This record gives sequence, C-alpha cells and structure tokens, in this order.
Amino acid sequence: MPTAMNPNLHAVDWSKIPAPVDDGGARHLEGLQVPNLALRATDGRLVSLDKLSGRSVVYAYPRTGRPDQIALVDDWDMVPGARGCTPQSCEFRDHHGELLAAGAAHVFGLSTQDTAYQQEAAERLHLPFAILSDEKLMLTEALRLPTMEVAGLTLLKRLALVIDECRITKVFYPVFPPDRNAADVLVWLKANPT
Repeated sequence: MPTAMNPNLHAVDWSKIPAPVDDGGARHLEGLQVPNLALRATDGRLVSLDKLSGRSVVYAYPRTGRPDQIALVDDWDMVPGARGCTPQSCEFRDHHGELLAAGAAHVFGLSTQDTAYQQEAAERLHLPFAILSDEKLMLTEALRLPTMEVAGLTLLKRLALVIDECRITKVFYPVFPPDRNAADVLVWLKANPT
C-alpha cells in the first residue's frame, strides 16, 4: 500500500526523474483516422473526436495526482514518464490562448481516470478546456495508444496528438519533460498551419 504523500505537484527537478524512452509505441499513429467513439468530458459533453471540425490538440497523460493524497505507488516518480501530469496540464492551460491563435480549434486532455476524478483536477487547476475520460479504454484500444501498467491500472503513456479533420497528423512521443509539451506543440502548430 502506498504511503508517501504527493510532493508539490508543480515544482519538479526533471534531472532527478527518469526520462521515458521511445519504445516505438506511437509510431503507427500518424495518418490514422480517429474512431467514432464518444468520450465523457469534464464539461459534461460527450466528445467524438471524429466529429470535430478543424484542428484538435489532444494531450494524454497517465493520471493527475492530488496534493493531499498518497501517491499511487511509493516510487511513482521513478516510473519513466509517470511524473508530470499536473505540470503538463498547467502548461496547456497557460498556452491555451496561443494554441487557439496558432490554429487549434479544440484542445483536450485525455487520461484513463474517471470523469469525477478528472473534474476535480480540471477545477483545481482552472483548466479552460475539457479533459476526456477513456476509463473503459475504448480509444486506447482502438488506436493502440501506448500504455503502462501501474498498481493494477492501465495508464496512458504521455503523448500529444494533432488531429486534422479526424486524422492524426502529428504525434509527440515520448514527451519529456512534460512541462515543455505545450510549447513544443505550439511551435509545431505555428510551423504547420492548416
């Protein structure tokens, strides 16, 4: 049973965190059409990525933590790619307006956590976009998204997708450090207008 409380979820010394390696788990994604699946969003909608017009940015992460709760496992920070969900989400929050200005019509977070858990994080972090729940792993399995197993849970490995008219046109994987992911996506959007 995990006993360590989650440390400050924002301040991270990335030099002390193991970086994920490119295991090839996302190489097949570019060019794929997103499936017709409705995912529950933290704003109460059901979102089908294949029904959205324009460019969408979807960043996926293993799971957000809460400062007042124990970590999922004692050595969470030492699982490559696990630490950094809150900093990643906050960076997408902070760059949200710029991402929209650079051509993103939609921005979403994505995890396998349930919507109620995600809603707490969305409210606490003041996210201006919805987080999508793939709690039943429908999208994860349909696209064969890269996952990891931790404490008996299937969690998404951190990545970001740019989707143009329901086709994946760019994949960022692996993502490290997570707090630079939004800036990297923004640079790509500016260099690749629709």
